[in-house]
Amino acid sequence: MSQALLIFDGTCDFCTRAARWIKNLDHQQRIRIEPFQKPGVPESVGLTYAQCEQAAWLQTSDGRLWRGAGAVNAALSIATGKRLALGFYQLWGIRHIQDSVYKLVVKYRHRIPGDTPHCQQFPADCPKLG
Repeated sequence: MSQALLIFDGTCDFCTRAARWIKNLDHQQRIRIEPFQKPGVPESVGLTYAQCEQAAWLQTSDGRLWRGAGAVNAALSIATGKRLALGFYQLWGIRHIQDSVYKLVVKYRHRIPGDTPHCQQFPADCPKLG
């Protein structure tokens, strides 16, 4: 079975909590979750480090890339096995609202509480930071 790949900011408390939450919803292990700081992760899906600093990304098993709020909604749909989150995101006007909120979250993500960042918990995953 081919997994989707969710790429997140491993230095961010909030992002680490969100990634853990998605992982906990993914009972069928449909998504592999990796910090973009892990060597080779961005390049494995054709992204740059800089692109990953700007947003979360999800590559589906068929190769489609989702960015930002779309990536989060696609990940939730894949993790739960239900299209509800992605279907809601694709409704007229909802995408714009969620994308706008996502931009604010990105801007202030290091101020939003969450879990101990992934790169702090697993420094071997993030050697550039050490």
